Amino acid sequence: MDNRRKKKLTFFTIGLIFFLSGVEYAVILPTIWRYLQTLNAAPYFLGLVLSAFSFSGLLSGPLFGHWSDRTGTTKKILLFANLFEIVGNFMYFMEYSKWLLLSSRLVAGIGTGAGSSIFGFLTRITAAEDRATVFAAVMACRQLGLLIGPAFNIFLRLCDFHLGPFVVNKYTAPGLFMCLLWVLLQLAVVFMYWDLPHLERGRVQEGSTSRNREEDSDEAKPLMGSQEAVASNPTGNQSFAASSVMPNHISPPSSPLPSQALESSSPFNNFSISREFLREEVVVLLAAQFITLFNQTALETMVTPLTQKFFGYGELENSVMYSLCGVEVIAGFLFVRWLSCRASDRAVLAVGLTICNIAGVWCLIFLANPLGGFPWQLTEFIIGVFLQVLGLPFVAVAQVSLFSKVTAEKTQGFSQGVRRSVGGLATILGPLWAGGLTENMYIMLGVMAALLALLTPWLFPS
Repeated sequence: MDNRRKKKLTFFTIGLIFFLSGVEYAVILPTIWRYLQTLNAAPYFLGLVLSAFSFSGLLSGPLFGHWSDRTGTTKKILLFANLFEIVGNFMYFMEYSKWLLLSSRLVAGIGTGAGSSIFGFLTRITAAEDRATVFAAVMACRQLGLLIGPAFNIFLRLCDFHLGPFVVNKYTAPGLFMCLLWVLLQLAVVFMYWDLPHLERGRVQEGSTSRNREEDSDEAKPLMGSQEAVASNPTGNQSFAASSVMPNHISPPSSPLPSQALESSSPFNNFSISREFLREEVVVLLAAQFITLFNQTALETMVTPLTQKFFGYGELENSVMYSLCGVEVIAGFLFVRWLSCRASDRAVLAVGLTICNIAGVWCLIFLANPLGGFPWQLTEFIIGVFLQVLGLPFVAVAQVSLFSKVTAEKTQGFSQGVRRSVGGLATILGPLWAGGLTENMYIMLGVMAALLALLTPWLFPS
């Protein structure tokens, strides 16, 4: 099989992995609140269960990323990580107790850590100017899963039978369904995924050198008072990139020069965590990752109890709502994919944060204490959710693309693991924050809006 066909099949499999991660989220989220209620769980337990999934992913992400950087492979990592998804979803299906349900999400979350290896893999085989487009396409696959996932709930909610000692109903069926899908994905990874970095890296970098020189002149402009062009130099000579665009008080990424890399088999020789991550532009991008995901997961946690309280929504109505949000997000990622070819990553990030700030203020005013009768309350709710969802694609694509450019290429797996761990911490704290403050909406939404207001000025050079 030629390399081009291998690359297409590998990219298809990556898209399938992110698609299934979106399906899992969309299938489980609309029913998990009622599922916990059948197990006599307190309201705060919803936040615990949602956070458990992110917590284990937070720990496993850097480990999987470090593994992929050292070995230069990702296929074995994906096969290993998927086993946790299979076991975790089967545990979710068993319906024994609320503690088993909590444990099931902890186990399944370990499998999400493989995403850091995938992002490191994509960084190594794509040119810097194409990276935002590729990342947007991959993220859109997850959103497609989020869109289609609720549709599966339409027939899963009709399940009502026994499978041996297990009860299959509308609450347990999502676990069994996802367990089977992850088993099928194992087969896809075995037969349709190849480790391509060593095959494609040189060709990609050689073909993109001339275009990257033009891109660097634009991307070297300040980002939050620093620069985003570091580590985007296609030759890997990051000392040159740093000396030309970075202020003296910021250390360049710690990846070794090409001549040093040839002498060493380990990408972590001379690697320093402080030099790599304690730089202004890196800290700002990690802060953007944390705050946007904190707000997103807090909103998702409070939406289901909110719609039940004010509108009487059940599983079907929530599934339809999540499907509509999925359509909006996919359209947003497609627009960002188009926009990233015509505007810098900084501009895309600025647009996203502006929308997120507007959404935060709207929710604080109209969702903390909905005004008017049912039609007005529903309209206020729809606008608030629409604005929150609208800003996500802009921030998500811009910050991951910029992050891949300001961190060293040879340790991208580990760096992406750190980035995803910061996001994982946000998705732990977000549900916990919202789950404990469903009766104090002003405090909950006020902190969310304040975090966005604090982040936005960092975008602009001082």
